[in-house]
This record gives sequence, C-alpha cells and structure tokens, in this order.
Amino acid sequence: MAEKPVYSLFMKNLRAGKFVYTGEAEPHKTTDISDLIESFKALKGYVIAINVTDNPTAYAYISSLVASYLIQRETGIEAIYQVTCRDRNRLAITSDLLGAYALGIRNVLALTGDHPCVGDNPQAKPVFDLDSTTLLYLIRRMVDEGVDLAGNKIEHPPKFHVGIAANPNADPIEPELLKIERKVSLGAEFIQTQCIYDIEVAKAFLKEAERWKIPVLIGITPFKSVGMMKYMIQYVPGIKVPKEIQERIIEAKKRGGKEAVYEENIEIFTEMIKELKRTTRLAGCHMMAVGFEWIVPKIIERVEGGRPSYIEAL
Repeated sequence: MAEKPVYSLFMKNLRAGKFVYTGEAEPHKTTDISDLIESFKALKGYVIAINVTDNPTAYAYISSLVASYLIQRETGIEAIYQVTCRDRNRLAITSDLLGAYALGIRNVLALTGDHPCVGDNPQAKPVFDLDSTTLLYLIRRMVDEGVDLAGNKIEHPPKFHVGIAANPNADPIEPELLKIERKVSLGAEFIQTQCIYDIEVAKAFLKEAERWKIPVLIGITPFKSVGMMKYMIQYVPGIKVPKEIQERIIEAKKRGGKEAVYEENIEIFTEMIKELKRTTRLAGCHMMAVGFEWIVPKIIERVEGGRPSYIEAL
C-alpha cells in the first residue's frame, strides 16, 4: 500500500515516529491577540503545532480561523485549526475549510462543540447540522475525493490532516471507544485527548488505542494554582485527580507558595510523561497550559533533557 501524502510538519514528525508536543491557544473576546502570539513565540522549537480553539465552552470569541492564521504566520508554528459544529451549518463549515487551506492551514481537529446553554450567550440557537463524525466525513471527502458533502466538485481541493478528540476519563469508557472506532474507520489520522491526571487511566486508554494504529497525544493540563485544581475537580465533568497529586500540589503551596506549586507541576508531569513514554506507545503530549504557556518548555526540557528533536522541513 502506498504511503499517504504528508501535508504538514506536524504529521511528518508523527509519521517519522518523533515524540511530539502540541500547545493550545485560547483566543478570547478581542480583536487583538498580540499577547497570545508573543507567549507562543517562546514555544517555537518545543511544540510542533498549536491547537486554536473554536469558541470553547460556547463562549463567543475571535474566529478560530482568523486566530489560526495569525498565530501560524506570526510564530512560525503550525496551527491545528479546531472546527466545531455548534455554530455553523455545512455550507459555512465548507467555506471556512476552503478558506483555511487558502491561508496555509494544513491541520484540522474535528469537534462537535459544547451546547450554547453553557456559554456566555445562552440564548443562542445551536446549529449542529453536523456532528464531529459527519464533520470528519466531510473533510475526508474534500481531501480524498475533491468534493463537498453533497458530492459537488471542488476546484483545487484542500489537503488537510484531520484529527479527533477523545475522553479517556469517560465512565463507562466503552461508548467512547466505539465513537473513536467509527471515526478511525472514516479516516481520522490522529487523536488528542482531554486532560488526564491518573496515569493508570492513561495507560488503559493507550492500550485500547493500539488497535487503531494512529498516533495518540494525551492531554496535559498543569495546575496554575490550588484553586484551579479544586475548580476542575468540582466543576469539570470527568476530571479525576488522584489524591496523591492533590496532596502534592496542596503541600507545595504550604511549603513555598505559587513558585513551589509551579515546580511541583513540573515534577508531576515530567514523571507522568516519562513513565508513559517508557511503558506505552504514546506518540506525544498535547500541552494545555492556557494562560501560563511559559511552563510548557520547562516540562518538555525536564522530560527530554533539552529541546525535542523535530524534523523542520517538509
């Protein structure tokens, strides 16, 4: 079987078996993302790509398409353009994808999206013309067949690598595995997971994922503070933080304040990533340190002994 084409450095590194790191940018309700861009410039050489969120938790923020383009252009790091189905029908999504390719974007993450009722404009009408599975199918038809979802021909069709999200914390896990299985059969090329704190949960999921034979990047979200940790445990569905980690973060706060909390984070996630690299087929980590991106290079350097060794040209 002929090897599939490679359109991005992100996928080239994954295909070459490099252990990769990706970051996550969450542009807010603003027309100026210069501060965000500056924070990610410092991650060049550490992360191979940056996910750009699409109105996360149904909050109305700057367009993820525009932000993806600006971040990629200004930082020199590839964007992974997140696309949700909540706000746009298949016509708008098709248009945005064509525009994304024209702007140089080559990586897409297909998501369903949170319901508007949880966001900052709860009166908004949800669209959900597609879900993440049919969105994935739309992108695959565009890339593989050069047509839209209705079969209409596209001149100069886009060439993307398309990934999916996964929740290893789901309980029960079986329905989540079935959804992933369906998406892999439709042509998903990589998986990025929600954040995981329990290493045994990560190991069990990665063992299940071996059957799919596509790269999996687990989500890593360091705690900026004890308050953030407690909030996530109480209010973020599915988040499971082992008692040992909770105690380590709380003791660090008592011992040395926020600086000690940062250092404990670096130790906790260095230990976790090293163990998963040693014992599983993990392809990389998706580093979601939104608002304190500076900690990402510190964790990566502690894991890798320096900057990662990436392939830097297509």
